[in-house]
Amino acid sequence: MTRPPSPGSVLTDNARRQAARPAVSVLIPFLRDDPTELLGLLDEEAGALDGAVEIVLLDDGTGDAELTARLQAVVHAMSLPVRLISLTVNEGRSQGRNRLAASARGGSLLFLDSDMRPDHRRFLWTWADLVAREDPAVAFGGFSLLQAPTDARFSVHRAMATRSDCVPYGERARTPEKYVYTSNLLVRRDVFEAEAFDPAFTGWGWEDVEWAMRVSRRFTVVHVDNPATHMGLDTVEALAGKYEQSAGNFARVVARHPDIVGTYPSFKAARLLKRVPALSRVRPWIKQAAVAGWMPTGARAFSLRLYRAALYAEAV
Repeated sequence: MTRPPSPGSVLTDNARRQAARPAVSVLIPFLRDDPTELLGLLDEEAGALDGAVEIVLLDDGTGDAELTARLQAVVHAMSLPVRLISLTVNEGRSQGRNRLAASARGGSLLFLDSDMRPDHRRFLWTWADLVAREDPAVAFGGFSLLQAPTDARFSVHRAMATRSDCVPYGERARTPEKYVYTSNLLVRRDVFEAEAFDPAFTGWGWEDVEWAMRVSRRFTVVHVDNPATHMGLDTVEALAGKYEQSAGNFARVVARHPDIVGTYPSFKAARLLKRVPALSRVRPWIKQAAVAGWMPTGARAFSLRLYRAALYAEAV
């Protein structure tokens, strides 16, 4: 069934959705990506789930009629209950996730990025089982780079992510609010209704971390071992562009949660760099060092982290 629910959006539901009574809703936003491969992997688990898990997809304004038609066909063929929301205008990361939650019917919401791939074939079952046994307020499953591309152009991002993001669940649990990303995040519905994502965050970065800081003051955040691979590694140039977008969001987080952010290495480095004379003139040279392909990967990764801190220095 495909119908326009309101101006600017179209809903596509498959036949399994109407009768399903899911406990978990998997929420997948995307923009100019094709989530078909991820949908296929998730659908392999349909037989073991018996309607306990549904999927809600949000195309946040891609504007590609061919992709929409292809995805509509995929949705109708899936064994899992699925809804596809196609927007004509981009709403942004925070507002898009809020819209996904509004269309979900499960008591728990699993935010899963479209460039993630489950690291095992009981991924959804593990989440559904955790909800049935413990019904946690917030749980993060972690992510890895096990299936990610190994191209040399992604070596810096791989090195940085391996060091700071692909963290074992026991280590993540020591600072639970810090290691929360919407790439693989389970949130109980009442928690999300109490603390939604802030649509004031625009561009890239920090909206999920800021949300976790708010939530951690009121609810318990747990970490579990149910990872998925982040397939969307970036080049240094692309990462630098995202950091440039994120400086304003970082400033917003600092203003709201100085007690938490003040413990972060990125904040401490930014405070130190703020003292550097004429930092704005030095910053492009730091970026050039990160981009330089002849430099060792470790040195380029250090330069890129330094560049990020130099951008954030304006916010602290």
